[in-house]
Amino acid sequence: MTNRSQHALTEYLFAIGATALWSGNFIIARGLHESIPPIRLAFWRWVVAVLVFLPFAWKPLMAERHTLKKHLPYLAITALLGITIFNTLIYFAGQTTKAINLSLISITFPIFIVILARFLFRELLTLNKILGMTLVVTGVIVLVTGGDMNTLLNLSFAIGDLWMLCAAIIFAVYSILLKSKPPQLSIWSLQASTFILGLVFLFPFFIWEWRVSGPVSYDIKAVGSILYVGVFASLAAFVLWNKAIAVVGPAKAAMIYYTLPLFSGLLAHLFLGEEISSLHLYCLVLIVTGILIANYATQGAKIEEHIAK
Repeated sequence: MTNRSQHALTEYLFAIGATALWSGNFIIARGLHESIPPIRLAFWRWVVAVLVFLPFAWKPLMAERHTLKKHLPYLAITALLGITIFNTLIYFAGQTTKAINLSLISITFPIFIVILARFLFRELLTLNKILGMTLVVTGVIVLVTGGDMNTLLNLSFAIGDLWMLCAAIIFAVYSILLKSKPPQLSIWSLQASTFILGLVFLFPFFIWEWRVSGPVSYDIKAVGSILYVGVFASLAAFVLWNKAIAVVGPAKAAMIYYTLPLFSGLLAHLFLGEEISSLHLYCLVLIVTGILIANYATQGAKIEEHIAK
């Protein structure tokens, strides 16, 4: 294996790691939806992320402060979409919608990325890529419905479903924006600046929710959950995802995101005692096969483009 192939493999592992960490965020969003209001959960999540990340990112922030000022509009838009709005919408969605609805709607995010990448970056939407996406979507749908397709016909949509759909579209745009990251900015300064800006944008809404809903009691479970989403689902996952986006591109990384329900199922088995059946293994085969086919198609498209030139 060449150094280039090893580097690409590492970036794929980064995308897988980010997806695994984010899967825990969905479980926490469901577990705390009755005890912590959504804006407060999002706010404290980013407070933890900033406090933990700032000591490591302080030097890059100072060294690149002039570049940060120059690209402040880009950073503000990226922070508003990816930090302030995206996860807050997930927590809002968890207030009123069913788990199966959330799972089905969340998988639309990579589809939006592929569509946006096609129009913005002229990435080819080949037959193999369409086939791969079809296999992945089929695997995820079978997984979340338990193999009973009649479940899809009986879904009732709440306002939370619309929030989740908006979150999926917003995260797709956010991932596309990361592809246009100014080359002078390091991952460290980009993440730290967007975390801080996103928290600043969220603060007025935090005050509003506190005045409307009143104080909240934080037990050990709530504190532990906030620490998880702040350190792992925020800091670690976003750094891994951004590094993956920078090398393999948003469309390829998006395909990895389809594995999120598999990680969620594993966590549910470990922490909630839910059974892992043969159905999960069949879905795993479908999802992994679809990801491999779609990514192979991208490589084939590059070869065809090279020959055409």
